[in-house]
Amino acid sequence: MRAILIGIFFLTCGAVQISKAEPVALRDVIKTYANIAEAAYSDAHVTAQKLQVAVNMLIANPTPKSLATARQAWIAARVPYQQTEVFRFGNPIVDNWEGKVNAWPLDEGLIDYVQGDYGTASDENQLYAANVIANTSLKIGGRSVDASKLTKEFLAKTLHEADGIESNVATGYHAIEFLLWGQDLNGTGKGAGNRPASDFDPNNCTGGHCERRGAYLSAATALLVDDLAWMVKQWQAGGAARKSLEEQSPEQALIAVFTGMGSLSYGELAGERMKLGLLLHDPEEEHDCFSDNTHASHFNDVLGISNVYLGSYQRIDGRIVSGPGVSDLVRAKSPTADKRLRAALDVSIGKFAALVKRAEGGEAYDQMIAEGNAAGNAAVEAAIAALLAQTKEIERAIAALNLKPVQFEGSESLRR
Repeated sequence: MRAILIGIFFLTCGAVQISKAEPVALRDVIKTYANIAEAAYSDAHVTAQKLQVAVNMLIANPTPKSLATARQAWIAARVPYQQTEVFRFGNPIVDNWEGKVNAWPLDEGLIDYVQGDYGTASDENQLYAANVIANTSLKIGGRSVDASKLTKEFLAKTLHEADGIESNVATGYHAIEFLLWGQDLNGTGKGAGNRPASDFDPNNCTGGHCERRGAYLSAATALLVDDLAWMVKQWQAGGAARKSLEEQSPEQALIAVFTGMGSLSYGELAGERMKLGLLLHDPEEEHDCFSDNTHASHFNDVLGISNVYLGSYQRIDGRIVSGPGVSDLVRAKSPTADKRLRAALDVSIGKFAALVKRAEGGEAYDQMIAEGNAAGNAAVEAAIAALLAQTKEIERAIAALNLKPVQFEGSESLRR
């Protein structure tokens, strides 16, 4: 969200130099890319529907067990969604929509009660601690707003990014995450958020306003399902996202593919989501900061980049969606460039798998970036270094195809 553009330029003659037979292959690569997008967003939609079922069960019967089930459904829903993030940056339809579903970081005091050192006010955000769950009326932009009904429409059209402030995140995965886990008050110590199930129980209510909390969670989850269903349609045959690629020249479509791969690899993941938090040793810069699921989200981002390059995606039901991939194009021009990028992707996946292993062994990502944790810091730094090396190989692949200049998202954190 806070990324800046960094230019990557190649002195070329312009378009990809291809033989008469190759434009068909190039269009087939773009078709595979769109097919993977459709499948991954479809999986994200299906898992969000399962989350909705679990949330409804929690609200109907708020127990520790039903809360745990809803949390597991949220974690499962993140797996396919994170693999779709590679479709950002190069596709305006995705970029203009993404903030509805995965906006981060958020000022959670907008939504519900907060504790610890969160504070009660912010000079930058008048709604920093507005707590809409506890208040049926808010002031937004100097005018009173009726917040008595926490509907999908109210969350999406009135509360989300209210006052034009990006951290007023009222919808999407992270708003739901906060409601399911609550704040993580452990800093860089052990433990995630620990909201009790009774926060949703009107008959044994903790935290106050339990019915409204349930209403907010229900609306936010239903809205996520709707938003993902909309995006699936954009990638289906005749959908706007697929048509946009089909109507471009194959070379321009391929630039969009590389823009997503390079931007996610470099500025977004290596920079904004990882290097900044490591520099500051700040758990507030952790992507899934309430649930301590960051290790898995980062791993699936990297896996998504690999999916697109190799032209293969494994769906949640085990089926494989595959076809001619970017790798095939690069290998035809430069087997060396293809081999180097494949190797770099393997290294990255290995480094992020190591983060997953540490987390599953009991050291959460926020502990890894803690000041004084030399081993954890080194593991995160190694993953960042793998992303930077991977990005250089993406540049090499672009050069091998003699594409026009490509811009990747950048990050000030990577220049420190």
